[in-house]
Amino acid sequence: MAATETTRIPLGFIAPNFTLIDTVSDTMKSLQEIKGEKATVIMFICNHCPYVKHVNKQLVSLANDYFPKGIAFVAISSNDVENYPDDAPHFMKETAKNEQYPFPYLYDETQDVAKAYHAACTPDFSIFDADLKCVYRGQLDNSRPKNDSISDGKDIRAALDNILNGLPVSDVQIPSLGCNIKWKPAL
Repeated sequence: MAATETTRIPLGFIAPNFTLIDTVSDTMKSLQEIKGEKATVIMFICNHCPYVKHVNKQLVSLANDYFPKGIAFVAISSNDVENYPDDAPHFMKETAKNEQYPFPYLYDETQDVAKAYHAACTPDFSIFDADLKCVYRGQLDNSRPKNDSISDGKDIRAALDNILNGLPVSDVQIPSLGCNIKWKPAL
């Protein structure tokens, strides 16, 4: 699994709309119905990635801390499940239950949503303001599976706190690092 960074693109783009199956509730969910009042965190994750496994508890903590403040969290898995069956929707549902995800865990079967968001790795984070304008594309924190740093979500927490306090999000944004998204073979 190649370590890959978040793709650097200019901030300010509007979140591309989507409607995907939520593997937890088995219902279709659109961005418009699950976006947050003050901000929305879009996370590209998957079941098998050691980088995601390393931060799962922090993702749950972060969402539980900020949901009551008007910030929504949405997890999306876009991996090729034919070649990576551990990331199949029924296993996504199991992971969401075991990890106690308080957010929808959506399946992007066509991988079109990952492409629209320029997602490159798992985990890959983007934060959108109340108008769904991208204000952050970076790491959760500097913790990685093989370093001694404990995952505290400090980078995303700082961005969210700025949004909640009406302050601009810092332009200093360190890309996330994780496993590359498992793209389907080109036909």
